[in-house]
Amino acid sequence: MRAVKAMATLIQENGTHGVVTNHGISHSVPSHMVPDHEYCEPGNQPELQPSEAMETVGEVSARTEVEEEDTPEIDIMINNVVCSFSVKCHLNLRQIALNGVNVEFRRENGMVTMKLRRPYTTASIWSSGRVTCTGATSEDQAKVAARRYARALQKLGFQVRFRNFRVVNVLGTCRMPFGIRIIAFSKRYKEADYEPELHPGVTYKLYNPKATLKIFSTGGVTITARSVNDVQSAVERIYPLVYEFRKPRTPADEEALGRRRAAAAAAAAPAPPPPPAPRDELRLVTMSDSDDNDTWE
Repeated sequence: MRAVKAMATLIQENGTHGVVTNHGISHSVPSHMVPDHEYCEPGNQPELQPSEAMETVGEVSARTEVEEEDTPEIDIMINNVVCSFSVKCHLNLRQIALNGVNVEFRRENGMVTMKLRRPYTTASIWSSGRVTCTGATSEDQAKVAARRYARALQKLGFQVRFRNFRVVNVLGTCRMPFGIRIIAFSKRYKEADYEPELHPGVTYKLYNPKATLKIFSTGGVTITARSVNDVQSAVERIYPLVYEFRKPRTPADEEALGRRRAAAAAAAAPAPPPPPAPRDELRLVTMSDSDDNDTWE
């Protein structure tokens, strides 16, 4: 059985990247690994000839290249971070609607919506002092937006206190490097729920970490969890499960994979050295070349 490993790269729309390597997806020990006790007994190690040693090094390097090709890097895009907080005071929604900026009074819902440009978020404000903020792409960005909303309410004359901030929900998306046979996958695992009349994807629920995943036949996965770390952990947990039900590659997929590998190899290749700078030609002048021989006397 081949070891299955994955690397997940967390990409947030505000430009930050964090590469997180999986440490728990490998489910089997490769056959080329030697137990520790064989290294401890010097009598069990036969002497290798130089040619055999070179062949062994070549096999290890080839095997390493194959493992690197089978270890994909999955990019996780954080699309939305929902947070909530309380200002610990009663809010007059009519006063906010009349004096606030970028606000909309929704009388039928009993709340006011307020928007910010940076970070681009929307807040739902209730008269009880509870505020919900959506649209951020990272937890730090959500907290900055929440504090700006609290400051805006304070400038309107309310006795605001920033309390009980917490991240409620995080939405992330990623794409597996292969298609998924979702019908066979839903029949294999009882945690999977597939209703093609209602939704084109499989709904899979994880309990540790607590997350809900929508898995599509194209390889796209949508993750909903309580934090960004839970989203990343959910991808690491689901990868070995869907790997067993991957679709065979089509000629178009092979061609696209070849182009990506060629582009990666071109990017990794060292740049050619720049051409040498042109040098000014120097001409040696002798006494015979001089027009005025008196100058050399």
